Amino acid sequence: MKKLTLSVVALLMLAITCRVQAQDDAMMKAWQAYMTPGDVHKMIANDDGKWDGEVTMWMAPGAPPTKSKTSSTNSMIMGGRYQKSIHEGNMMGMPFEGMSLLGYDNSKKTFVSTWIDNMGTGMMNMEGTWDDATKTINFKGKCVDPMTGKDMDVREVFKFVDKDHQVMEMYCNTDGKEMKTMEIQFSRRK
Repeated sequence: MKKLTLSVVALLMLAITCRVQAQDDAMMKAWQAYMTPGDVHKMIANDDGKWDGEVTMWMAPGAPPTKSKTSSTNSMIMGGRYQKSIHEGNMMGMPFEGMSLLGYDNSKKTFVSTWIDNMGTGMMNMEGTWDDATKTINFKGKCVDPMTGKDMDVREVFKFVDKDHQVMEMYCNTDGKEMKTMEIQFSRRK
């Protein structure tokens, strides 16, 4: 009886060990897939370099737009996992600087973006999906409305016109109505 009990315990231990090893192997495989830059990251890296931007901003519906210029420098960081973009220019008569991080989350199968600038103290976070027919990333996210101190919905449409031209459109949702607040026409600096 003692031998039978020891044999059963030994078989159970072996089964548990095999199952734990299989779980560890599956976990390692999942982490490897999550952390390894892929084709989408290579696509993002194609936009590394210096860009010039023509900015059009609308402060209120029906208000005349303001125009300004910006320049940006894009560079992949952290082993090709994210693209850092540094922006400089003038907006509303003031010096402007901003920074974004763009990535692609391999597990969620979605683009991720953060934005900060010297015109505020918060961060804008967005997630987006790729539309192959229009070569566009359609982002949705949140940022703070300084008038209320509460989050508001934002939407960004980022179109890849060709290897040297891009268009970014930004929309904010205030009082239940969406309004186009900004458009930037980007051209790669030669």
